[in-house]
Amino acid sequence: MTISHACVIGHPIGHSRSPLIHGYWLEQHGLAGRYEKCDVSGNDLAAFVSRIGHDGLRGCNVTVPHKVAVMDLVDYVSPVAQAIGAANTLWFEDGSVHATNTDVSGFMAHLELSAPAWRPEGGPAVVIGAGGAARAVVYGLREAGVPEIRVVNRTVSKAALLREDFGARIVPWALDSVQSSLNGAQLVVNASSLGMTGQLPLTVDLSPLEPGGVVVDIVYAPLETELLTNARAFGLTAVDGLGMLLHQAVPGFELWFGVRPDVTPELRAKIVATLEAV
Repeated sequence: MTISHACVIGHPIGHSRSPLIHGYWLEQHGLAGRYEKCDVSGNDLAAFVSRIGHDGLRGCNVTVPHKVAVMDLVDYVSPVAQAIGAANTLWFEDGSVHATNTDVSGFMAHLELSAPAWRPEGGPAVVIGAGGAARAVVYGLREAGVPEIRVVNRTVSKAALLREDFGARIVPWALDSVQSSLNGAQLVVNASSLGMTGQLPLTVDLSPLEPGGVVVDIVYAPLETELLTNARAFGLTAVDGLGMLLHQAVPGFELWFGVRPDVTPELRAKIVATLEAV
């Protein structure tokens, strides 16, 4: 009997924690499937995608550097992946290979669960960064109804591209003006690599934020960044990046294995243990 299986592809791929996440869910639900890491180079990408739907391969997660290139190799790209310009989840359905981006739903699900008092319409949001992760965050916040989204980036022209793509509610700001961008904001999201292990820290005075504001850092290594420590010191709601990683994995598992899994404290603890071991 052919066993349903999925994987995560990238180059390199050794750092990925996706097998731990999906392996936990397979065991939790008593499913016979499997989920693995697959190191796929750019030259081998097309051949790999052509295998989806055959010999039990139900689909895959996609990480760097293939998130853009893979969209030209599938039969259908979802509107959200088209808007963001990147795909992270492929699956086989009705004889075709489909692609979508689950970072949006993963980010929004984690934000809403971790900061239940937050209201999208309550005031401006500040997003630091203008890369792929930032595009997913901005798209999610725009769709939720945030009235103004200030995109702060070292290269302002790159932030301005998000305004072109996502509309007038997006306002580009320069990184050296990040302090001013916080005035009156109720949500700050670090969607850049600043603060990540091995990168420069993100040092920001959060005092201009509205009382009861929310600070999200999508970085999860380290789990407690300087930005989140500062947020807690100001009495703000601090939301780490691990939840986004866990919640973005949910839709793919359901597409491949037919069961919608839950993000549990036990699963989070398993992943945290691997972060602390680094």
